[in-house]
Amino acid sequence: MEDKTALRARDFWTSLVLIAASVFFLWCTTDIPLFDTQTGGVTSGDWYNSAAVVPYGIFVLMLLCALGLLAISIKDGGAERALRGAGVGWERAELIRMGCIAIILFFYIFALVPRVDFVICSALLITSMIYGFHDGHPERMKRAAAIVAVAGLYAFIMNFPQSQWAKPHDDDWVTLALWLGLTVYTLIYHRDEYAIRIAPIMAILVPLTLVLAMAFGFRQNVPNRSGLLFSQIEYHYYVTLKPLWAKKK
Repeated sequence: MEDKTALRARDFWTSLVLIAASVFFLWCTTDIPLFDTQTGGVTSGDWYNSAAVVPYGIFVLMLLCALGLLAISIKDGGAERALRGAGVGWERAELIRMGCIAIILFFYIFALVPRVDFVICSALLITSMIYGFHDGHPERMKRAAAIVAVAGLYAFIMNFPQSQWAKPHDDDWVTLALWLGLTVYTLIYHRDEYAIRIAPIMAILVPLTLVLAMAFGFRQNVPNRSGLLFSQIEYHYYVTLKPLWAKKK
């Protein structure tokens, strides 16, 4: 009989493929309107009439099964064997670090950037990365990943359909509150660390500079122009500042 860990090693790679496929197809399904759908030429706001319901159900179940398979593989030693066979190795601290980074980037890219003000969600990203990873403490990594995941899950659950992405909503405020809470916490309990002291400045200055350069310098599209901060920046640029330059000319 074949070694059980060998089977679980294959389960590990299979689960990763299934997770990637599930996430991809869920992302593609967001192109199908979940609300304001048409049935027989009649517009309906009932979500259960949407053609997206069945794909969402199938791929969510597929994702849950893949996550279950991944958990079993890790528990039974298949993940360790698979990674060692690939020459990656099995270092618990390294896996925690990579896992937390993956969680943060996943929720930032797929949940926060499309739905939340770019400056706010990027500030949360920068602060969580500096706090969680600059000194290599696993507990701080987990805490940082959990905070970003909470913000991302709230944005996913409350404003999942693509039709809702460009509308101003409460996930901006939730992300802002989480960023402020994390910033205050780090400044109180870790203010002796230089990286922590400069984190709030970098968290605001870097995304703000980038978004201003994109929108008004290079005239490029900006994610979520109706976001809490950028909508005010854009309004005052065109309504308050630009008329002043026009008068001088």
